[in-house]
Amino acid sequence: MLKGILQFSHHLLEESVNVGELVIDATCGNGNDTIFLSEIVGKNGHVLAFDIQEKAIVSTRETLINNGISNVSLIHDSHANLEDYLSKEENQTIGGAIFNLGYLPRSDKKIITRPESTITAIDTILNRLKQNGLMVLVVYHGHDGGKEEKEAILKHVIRLDQKEYNVLQYGFINQKNSPPFIIAIQKK
Repeated sequence: MLKGILQFSHHLLEESVNVGELVIDATCGNGNDTIFLSEIVGKNGHVLAFDIQEKAIVSTRETLINNGISNVSLIHDSHANLEDYLSKEENQTIGGAIFNLGYLPRSDKKIITRPESTITAIDTILNRLKQNGLMVLVVYHGHDGGKEEKEAILKHVIRLDQKEYNVLQYGFINQKNSPPFIIAIQKK
C-alpha cells in the first residue's frame, strides 16, 4: 500500500530518529509535525521548532500546552538562522528534520518559504545531521513563488555528493493541481 505524502514523511523519520535525540521542525506551522517529532524523541529528546509567523508560534504553543508537551523550544525566527540556536559544540548532532515548504494553511498566502533561507537551513542541518540521519522536505509548490523554490531546491540537492548523501524524491505524478512531493536526504 502506497503511503500519502505526510504519512510517508513521518514513516521515514520514525525509521531513522532515536529516542533522546535533537530534531528540527524547520516550519512548525500549526504544530502537527512538532508533536510528531516530540513523541518520537521522547521526554529526553528535544525539538527545535521554527516559524517566521507569530500566528504559527501561537498555534503550535497552544497545541503543545493542550497535549502536555514540554520537550519543544518554539523559535520565532527564520530556519535560515538555525545555526544560532544550536550548541556551539561541533559534536552536537541532529537526529532528523522536517520542512513543510509553502505557506501556513488558512493564513496569508503571500508569506511563503523562500529558496535562499530554505537552502541555508538545509546546509546547516546537513553539517550536523547524524550518520544515517534523515531530513525530509515536503514541497508544496502550487502557489506564487512555489515553483521557483521547488526548482532551486531540486537544483541544490541534485548536486549533493552521492558518496555522502542519498537523495530521494517521492510523489504522486497523476494528481492535479501541482501535488506536493517529498525530498528525503540521508547522510551516509
